[in-house]
Amino acid sequence: MTFAPTSSRLPDFPWDKLAPFKQKAAAHPDGIVDLSIGSPVDPVPELVKKALAAAADAPAYPTTLGTTSARQAAVDWLARRLDVAGVDPQAGILPVIGTKELIMLLPTLLGIGAGDTVLIPDLAYPTYEAGAALARATSIPVADPTQYDGPVRVAYLNSPRNPSGQITSADELRAAVEWARANDVLLVSDECYLEFGWDETPFSVLHPEIRGGSFDNLLAVHSLSKRSNLAGYRAGFVAGDEAVVAELLAVRKHAGLMVPSPIQAAMAAAFADDAHVDEQRTRYLRRRSVLREALTAAGWEITLSNGGLYLWASHPSYDAYESVAALADHGILVAPGAFYGTAGERHVRVALTGTDERIDAAVKRLQ
Repeated sequence: MTFAPTSSRLPDFPWDKLAPFKQKAAAHPDGIVDLSIGSPVDPVPELVKKALAAAADAPAYPTTLGTTSARQAAVDWLARRLDVAGVDPQAGILPVIGTKELIMLLPTLLGIGAGDTVLIPDLAYPTYEAGAALARATSIPVADPTQYDGPVRVAYLNSPRNPSGQITSADELRAAVEWARANDVLLVSDECYLEFGWDETPFSVLHPEIRGGSFDNLLAVHSLSKRSNLAGYRAGFVAGDEAVVAELLAVRKHAGLMVPSPIQAAMAAAFADDAHVDEQRTRYLRRRSVLREALTAAGWEITLSNGGLYLWASHPSYDAYESVAALADHGILVAPGAFYGTAGERHVRVALTGTDERIDAAVKRLQ
């Protein structure tokens, strides 16, 4: 049987290129400090584990629409934490199996394909590009989608942004919403770091001061991976334009894309509680402070980094891969900015997702 491998359409998986640097960092006498990926290392909240265990007896298929309790908890969270009111828990929200899955499959699920254009941030994690490629659409990196002149089906925003931590201002969000509606573009805002704004307060694209009186042409994507340390649970949701949510629901039913019932119980518990998120913010803020100070003292410049779980760092003597090598000599593994676009070719992304012990080890080595 002869076929064209789907993987040949996708960009290279960039983290494979880190293998030699990881090997070098692992040779450090005190072991590696791996700050190359944003995978949580802190405990899953007890209330979430209890909710998961209590729902473990789940022999029946879940529904693609999800449980009423999970959807309502997410809608309540949007209103309570993000000042986003008016999302219909029956028609305006849909649980997803981790938001990376949703972003990767979104163009395909919506029938976007060859000849269509998807705009992605000029500095972004690779899944936006990969999702367009999977659908055989053309992805174009842009600094500002409103400046693009041409037909577009989907445009992505990400604030606070991975990798740089840049926060899109309220004025910029409003302009993007107006542009999307004027040009009949679906504007998809990836907001998984929204509760981790540091130097500025990030807004959801669904905030009434941003969207006006309508959810038309808008989707917001939210994840429990970062706010609740649930990356291993694969749990999130998409909300916004009810017509688009209905289309996603209809197609996902055929594909069997359903969040397991126990995970939805855990989702409901996590979205109903803010205390564990505030505790996690305190952990990350402390790690951010000591790591930023140590890098700056060692000659690195930290730019943007106003939100999210990363420091966007550069050194006057190195490009991205030389920077990775220099830090690997100290047993510290980071991600080269070149992974995320040409705008990152002189930067590295330093994740705050190390234990306190490993972050302190990195600080000591930098000194």
